Amino acid sequence: MSFDISKIKIRSTTILSVRHKGVVAIGGDGQVTMNTTVMKADSRKIRPLLDGNVLCGFAGGGADAMSLLDRFEAVLKDHPKNMPRAAIELAKAWRTDRVLRRLEALLAVVDANNTLLISGTGDVIQPDGDVLGIGSGGQYAVAAARALLQHSELSAVEIVRKSLEIASEIDIYTNNNIVVEELKSTK
Repeated sequence: MSFDISKIKIRSTTILSVRHKGVVAIGGDGQVTMNTTVMKADSRKIRPLLDGNVLCGFAGGGADAMSLLDRFEAVLKDHPKNMPRAAIELAKAWRTDRVLRRLEALLAVVDANNTLLISGTGDVIQPDGDVLGIGSGGQYAVAAARALLQHSELSAVEIVRKSLEIASEIDIYTNNNIVVEELKSTK
């Protein structure tokens, strides 16, 4: 029996961002799964960038996401006051660079003013509303967050945490080892 590493699916992560009551919070679970095995339960998929002025969550292949995160941080240093411009520059490079083009990951990035999704196809998307979810349990977390925004008095951090907990009860690739970071928001 041969072992083909290219057929291994690495699945992990639910990342959720909520902008609410002057705060933007972004959180993620800690699970890394290879095929049907949980390989790690406490991975940290939320990173502060630019001295904590930008927060980034990533989903997809871990090494791919870390490569993109490093690239994004470098571009952010060239455009420190313009996170959307940095995201567009990264997306352009991602689309045109032969090495980057092969990377399979998504980035969710937030600052005081913006929430953006940077995709592997070179897209930069600003979602409608104040909620963004990516990863295997992203849509479960988005649904929970939207309901909590409408029907509770919870803070942005509490909504992110509770929504990720709900996603972890539904999505087998999401666990309840949750990390949440927050920034003051202009919205």
